[in-house]
Amino acid sequence: MSIVSRPFRFKDRKKGERCFLFCLFYSGRKKMIQRRRRRMVAVDKPRKILVCTVCVIALVGLLTGYVHVFPSPRASDSSDPHKLPTQHEFNYQKLSAEKKWTEEVAPPHLSKQQSSPHLPKAPVSLHKFDGASGNLDSEKLWKLPEYRDFVPCIQPSSNYTTPDKTRGYLLVRTNGDLSQMRTGICDMVAVARIINATLVVPELDKRSFWRDTSNFSDVFDEDHFINALANDVKVVKKLPKELSSGTKIVKHFKSMSSFKYYRDVIGSLWEEYRVIRAAKSDSRLTNNNLPSDIQKLRCRACYEALRFAPQIEAMGKLLVERMRSYGHFIALHLRYEKDMLAYSGCTHGLSNAEAKELETIRDETANWKVKEIDATEQRYRGQCPLTPKEVGIFLNALGFPSETPIFIAAGEIYGGVTHMADLRSRYPLLMSKENLASAAELEPFTNHSSQMAALDYIVSVESDVFIPSYSGNMAGAVEGHRRFLGHRKTISPDRRGLVHLFGQIEKGLLKEGSKLSNRIIEIHKNLQGSPRRRGGSVPGTKSMESTHSEEAFYTNPLPDCLCQRASQTVNTSIRESNRKLDRSMQKEQLLLLKVL
Repeated sequence: MSIVSRPFRFKDRKKGERCFLFCLFYSGRKKMIQRRRRRMVAVDKPRKILVCTVCVIALVGLLTGYVHVFPSPRASDSSDPHKLPTQHEFNYQKLSAEKKWTEEVAPPHLSKQQSSPHLPKAPVSLHKFDGASGNLDSEKLWKLPEYRDFVPCIQPSSNYTTPDKTRGYLLVRTNGDLSQMRTGICDMVAVARIINATLVVPELDKRSFWRDTSNFSDVFDEDHFINALANDVKVVKKLPKELSSGTKIVKHFKSMSSFKYYRDVIGSLWEEYRVIRAAKSDSRLTNNNLPSDIQKLRCRACYEALRFAPQIEAMGKLLVERMRSYGHFIALHLRYEKDMLAYSGCTHGLSNAEAKELETIRDETANWKVKEIDATEQRYRGQCPLTPKEVGIFLNALGFPSETPIFIAAGEIYGGVTHMADLRSRYPLLMSKENLASAAELEPFTNHSSQMAALDYIVSVESDVFIPSYSGNMAGAVEGHRRFLGHRKTISPDRRGLVHLFGQIEKGLLKEGSKLSNRIIEIHKNLQGSPRRRGGSVPGTKSMESTHSEEAFYTNPLPDCLCQRASQTVNTSIRESNRKLDRSMQKEQLLLLKVL
């Protein structure tokens, strides 16, 4: 910047004196207001900067003469070195402190300093991404949902007792993917409490599509699980030897069963047996109409007792740190994997050969009951995952710029590079476990789908925004966990509505642009993770169909495990008082500018 001076004149001196006196008055007035703001943490920094700057200019004008500043020729060649920090930079430390996966420190061999040697480097201008590249609405993209005055309330009631002598042992064989096993284990904890059983550490599913050989202790912290539930349910690692060869009853617990079913029907089995084996664990307990202490126990089991094994938590935390080096990021649960497409019968955008391969997989998988599926009808009912191309259109319409860092929380994407090309062309900063960590770092978890899924789960829970392309088991589990931790932003695509818009684009009836963007934003304004009560059954459904239409307990643990802050009314009054003071300060700032 160049500075040019000219001789000081009398009228400039008078103006400088007025400015200086007004600054002194303004500072005194500001101190008086600050004393009234007893609950305010700090006064807005930009306001301080403005007052100090004006005072300095007034003093310089008073003492040295009139100063005129204009840009030098070099100024336009470089970015402004004194550019004010963005709102993200002011709040980043606060947000980071809120989003901690675990208090444990990563082991030395997984420390942040020892980053992956092949970690992708973003361009210098993108490496610390702070929003939508100059878009005035960039803060809205990362803004947390409103009305977040809910906190976990999962402590048992005053008449809750610790487990005494139990009536027998409950063996559990879990089934499904990682998220199904997680929720199933938590439900079996509740069942053990209801029927007064000693729970034997559950067996993980080794027979499903993924053929994972992991044991419970490979995926979860076994000792912590046992100790954390000591006041709720007695848990042992193995069945006593004297009972190992004894008579057991293998029981298929009814799906979505009630408290009364377990207490009366399953509980009556203790009269003949000392060991009950649950053949399946997923969706065995109803979502609603259970005693409050049982619902809270489910949450304690899920969000406190059932944590991942130390080596998984450490690696997951490292992946989160590496994603955070790029700034705010999205975790995209891109459920465009072979097993999902084969199970759902969704083939939109696939070649005939690919569609045939998926049909063969579905036919050969014995426990998948539905074999004949109309792919087009399935898609227009909103029961297919969004394709990578559709996800790119969706993100762009929401306003996320191409520099947005995205973590792909998924297994191997079907079709690989070919089907990811369009999404990558729109959002080149796509990350995954495989390119955030070296092969050596991931080696202990490779070939174990549950352990790899656990890493995706951790990064998804900790992301700034979570977006699932399909409302499956993991999407629901992550959404519920994020709600429990403070209603972190989760955008749930309205697939049925989106498919119709995408269809219009393919037919040439609609183009990408502001019209499409406005429609998509409007559709999703209330689908971003704000607090709400768990949805009940769909009107008009009956019996078991009604129960299955309910929103899953672990997708939304409100109201059972989340309570509104008691001080909400007080906080509202304080916020209103602060807004009035802000308006008063703004008027004084305008008056100051008029004087100048």
